[in-house]
Amino acid sequence: GSNPVTVERGDTYVDAGATADGGESVSTNLGGLNTNVVGTYTIIYRASDASQNIGYATRTVNVVDTTNPVVTVIGDNPATVELGDTYTDAGATTTEGTVSSSGIVDTTTVGSYTITYSATDASGNVGTATRTVNVVDTSAPVVTVTGDNPATAELGATYTDAGATAVDASGTVSVVTAGTVDTDTLGLYTLTYSSTDASGNVGTAT
Repeated sequence: GSNPVTVERGDTYVDAGATADGGESVSTNLGGLNTNVVGTYTIIYRASDASQNIGYATRTVNVVDTTNPVVTVIGDNPATVELGDTYTDAGATTTEGTVSSSGIVDTTTVGSYTITYSATDASGNVGTATRTVNVVDTSAPVVTVTGDNPATAELGATYTDAGATAVDASGTVSVVTAGTVDTDTLGLYTLTYSSTDASGNVGTAT
């Protein structure tokens, strides 16, 4: 068999053994071989003939770790957070080492963000995983009527509408007014105020 032999940490090692040229029985000393521990091990083979002559041979077994840690994201992936809310990351786990994360989520800006988790084992192998976090805006602007509601206008007088204001997590939004008031005709009139944010959410008040 091969000499030296390389075995991945955690795998089962099956020794190929050795033979003696005279057909003598060969004994094997595995030299404390432990495939769960990275290191270099020496296997010693010994044979003796009828005249008590002893022969030796050795094999080097290198237990190596070339396997990256497995990093597993905890919770939703992709995750969704509402614009303006606080985002708390659920993190990740790893089979070896300690998980660190990089990347930011700006909950003040609609968009898609990536958090990268990584872990490094004792042999320097690095495992990674990512989470996508989508910052979305599904909340309509809040429109508030300014002044009296209902309002009263005298027949024949001029009616000046006090309008409305709107607030939204996306920032400044404008208000559009629909409807008219005919002060020359008695009656009930309805003015509708609407505001649309950058994500197309519409808030209204009357």
